[in-house]
Amino acid sequence: MDMKKRITLELRNRSPAEIVELVVDNSRSADGEVEGLTDEFTQLEFLSVVNVGLSSLAKLPSLPKLRKLELSDNNLSGSLESLAQKCPNLTYLNLSGNKIKELSTLEALQNLKSLQSLDLFNCEITSLEDYRESVFELLPQVTYLDGFDQEDNEAPDSEADDEDEDGEDQAGPTGDYGEEDDEEEDEDGSEGREEDYEDEDDYAEEEEEQQGAQGQKRKRDVDDEGEEDDDDEDN
Repeated sequence: MDMKKRITLELRNRSPAEIVELVVDNSRSADGEVEGLTDEFTQLEFLSVVNVGLSSLAKLPSLPKLRKLELSDNNLSGSLESLAQKCPNLTYLNLSGNKIKELSTLEALQNLKSLQSLDLFNCEITSLEDYRESVFELLPQVTYLDGFDQEDNEAPDSEADDEDEDGEDQAGPTGDYGEEDDEEEDEDGSEGREEDYEDEDDYAEEEEEQQGAQGQKRKRDVDDEGEEDDDDEDN
């Protein structure tokens, strides 16, 4: 399927201005140029154009809100100047699997002031001596190259970080409430047990008093019976 038709299908009866993310991977570009994208995609923030046969970005429209651009597995060897002109707010750019050979080709990315992450996996440029040091020097705004910073720390997964932060925000209060509930339960339990003990003591005292009263009653009954017996003998 050609790229232009694929984009039409991805719209699903929506206007281009409503699209925030667009994926047209594995479609075909007839002449190696971007097809079907227009300046009407004013809200587009993520664009993935992987393995479509691109050899030029000259026809890339102006995408002022675009932040992430996937261009891996194409035939790009240059023409990166248009990225700074058309996508000035890019923070992530994936050029893996293209035909980028020279460090000078990346000079066009110096004007992407917000660029933080750049991927050049499987490009010939990665075989250059001091490749990583040279790219970081050429593009000081870049923090992560091929997924790692200058100290070989791996780039964080933004989605995972969000989930962790959400989890921490939720777990904190829940944990505090749990401890307080446990303490309250312990206090309630202690008070309950103390009350039980007091009830038991009261019950024991009552039982002793009842037993004592019953014993005295039995003694009186026995004494009364004895007196009756004496009266009978006298008679």
